[in-house]
Amino acid sequence: MKLALMLGYSGAELKLPVERVQRAEALGYDAVFTAEAYGSDATSPLAYLASVTDRIRLGTAVMQLAGRTPAMAAMQSATIDALAGGGRMIAGIGVSGPQIVEGWYGQPWGKPYYRIKDYVTIMKKIFAREEPVSHDGREIALPYTGPGSMGIGKPLKSILHMNPNIPIWLGTGTETNVRMTAEVADGWLPLNFVPGTLDDYRTCIEEGFARAGGGKSWDDFEIAPMVGVNVTDDIKSALDRMKPGVALYVGGMGHRDKNFHNDMMCRRGYAEAAGRIQELYLAGRKAEAMEAVPDEYLDEGALIGPKDRIKERYREWEGSGATTLVLNAGQDEAMEFMAEVAGTR
Repeated sequence: MKLALMLGYSGAELKLPVERVQRAEALGYDAVFTAEAYGSDATSPLAYLASVTDRIRLGTAVMQLAGRTPAMAAMQSATIDALAGGGRMIAGIGVSGPQIVEGWYGQPWGKPYYRIKDYVTIMKKIFAREEPVSHDGREIALPYTGPGSMGIGKPLKSILHMNPNIPIWLGTGTETNVRMTAEVADGWLPLNFVPGTLDDYRTCIEEGFARAGGGKSWDDFEIAPMVGVNVTDDIKSALDRMKPGVALYVGGMGHRDKNFHNDMMCRRGYAEAAGRIQELYLAGRKAEAMEAVPDEYLDEGALIGPKDRIKERYREWEGSGATTLVLNAGQDEAMEFMAEVAGTR
């Protein structure tokens, strides 16, 4: 199982931890991932990191589909890959939620299943450069012929000779979208994945492989969940520090009736807690919402505690089906220790 480092997106100030990324590369980490919400973007930092690293793969987890057309996503991914010397880019894509899609990007929510499928299909056609790109999709079409069109668009082929094998990973959670991920994508950035989760998705993933044809199998598919890591003797305090972020996402990152993070908490068996967190958060009682986040829910999805405890619990992740652990490791000590545990250094 490989290791990756999650940088996330910036707060009020953009600070790129170049030295930590370089150290992760020296420790044998396979990849570094950036993210975006409604502030810093996910792709620009990777272009910078391409210039100060040599081997580590550069991924987005995720760039938001509504923030760019599939052609631009392909262009940005291929440009970073070329700057990095080829073979290092991972194009991780997700849909975000309707509040951000419509409120920040000004795009229609539409039908996410078909939009994602059209998006990935177009990107792969662009990477391949086999012919000028056209696509008659349910949600996205090239050339565009809808409202406001002049009707003179023409299929085009990328000027840049792109790496045709840039992997596309999708951040998905529902069975329908995970099935589609297994069908059209090269990897999965699962939401709320813990040891045991794969059992719930195994059938739909294998159905996706069958739909893809060509003998696609588990050997062709990467699974990269995000895992928090904290080396500490004070497990309770470490869990408490995770609660504000979980309360924000489960309680307030989305509409009351459309919150994927809340849905995934319910799927993990914590429906009562998810409902209580959302109720409190939307009522402005954020401190109480944080307190309502169950410790066991956090602990299941993280590697927290003394080093012996982390080593023991890492073995559960080795049997989880994950091919890469994307570590949210704020401590240099944790980053170093995980390289030792995973045997990458």
